[in-house]
Amino acid sequence: MPVTQAEKGVRFQALHARPGAFIIPNPWDAGTARLLAGFGFEALTTTSAGLAFSLGRRDGAVSRDAVLANAKAIVDATDVPVAADLENGYGHAPEAAAETIRLAAEVAGLVGGSIEDATGDPQKPIYDFQHAVERVAAAAEAAHALPFPFMFVARAENFLHGRLDLDDTIRRLQAFEAAGADVLYAPGLTTAEQIRTVCAAVRKPVNVLMGLRGAPFSVSELAEMGVRRVSVGGALTRIALTAVVRAATEMRERGTFHFADDAISYAEATRLVTGG
Repeated sequence: MPVTQAEKGVRFQALHARPGAFIIPNPWDAGTARLLAGFGFEALTTTSAGLAFSLGRRDGAVSRDAVLANAKAIVDATDVPVAADLENGYGHAPEAAAETIRLAAEVAGLVGGSIEDATGDPQKPIYDFQHAVERVAAAAEAAHALPFPFMFVARAENFLHGRLDLDDTIRRLQAFEAAGADVLYAPGLTTAEQIRTVCAAVRKPVNVLMGLRGAPFSVSELAEMGVRRVSVGGALTRIALTAVVRAATEMRERGTFHFADDAISYAEATRLVTGG
């Protein structure tokens, strides 16, 4: 029998409640979702950067409809719980963030999703504090009105936009927690001190981004710091693109094809992406 959305929601909620930390990797399409689920990962979350790169666009330049269609394809590809990177909710108003959460559940079949406090405007990259909190409160209300557990993640984006202000980041995360967020996330933390400080400052589960240069921690080390879940953002997509760049460079500059020596076989690729 297929696993229902409600069952996935309960399972996903339970992952956040158990001791230790779990990895929630980031596929960018149905094939990579099946591959990752086949390796035994218990939940998945989408990557806005991965989807954008696969479409030949910049991160942040994909419509909400396209993001939700991609998320639905990933949801339909596996039986594991799936969450999504929902960027800033595709609108500045709190109502836009709430509507995006509702559509994420009802249209895409997701059981989790994140809303960030980044504006998309390079001149003013982070929403003012009060406006950011109002957006989180609206999104949390929409998430908690659903008839099954939906793990709503509130993201404080300072560190990804050159604002290396840990105090303001913690202030935002604490306010997001009070506004109803189920999970807290400040992507871009790279030191053990930063991660420990954030985890100690809040009570809700903390997601940490790995796959960044200068952040070499293992899952067990992160769990010891207080982290509950670990995602990798667009890192898997960048690794895949790295392989293509190296192969293209070899073909163009040397006229050789040794890159294929390390490639998995056609049969293995078929098995991995079809789950059969």
